[in-house]
Amino acid sequence: MECTVRWLGSEGGMSFVGETGSGHAVVMDGAPEAGGRNLAPRPMEMILAGTGGCTAFDVVLILKKGRHQVSGCEVGLKARRAASDPKVFTHIHFHFTVRGKQLKPEAVARAIELSKDKYCSASIMLGKTAEITHDFEIVEES
Repeated sequence: MECTVRWLGSEGGMSFVGETGSGHAVVMDGAPEAGGRNLAPRPMEMILAGTGGCTAFDVVLILKKGRHQVSGCEVGLKARRAASDPKVFTHIHFHFTVRGKQLKPEAVARAIELSKDKYCSASIMLGKTAEITHDFEIVEES
């Protein structure tokens, strides 16, 4: 896996463009108090969003492979960071909202646990510095 991150220069404040090895680009910016212009997500927000994407991907894939009728999955993440540098994440709570037909709570819980313990490399990596907690709700769709 490769990525190149390029500063947009002094006129861009503290904006950066990350270009991934898969050919995609994402803009990141810093907070105004750090010289940024608040034009894009902060790098640490990108880490949190990427972790949410990683685990949501796993949960949907696991449920689909189990032939469960999943039609939607959203994960809200709330994180706390250390007060001093390096300001690593110290706690992250994942709240899953899973939609579908006749989804069994045991199946959803198992998918989340498998992601947490085996498949989501992002959350497993962040778990080295942060306490990670999960909960979920199921929304029945007709």
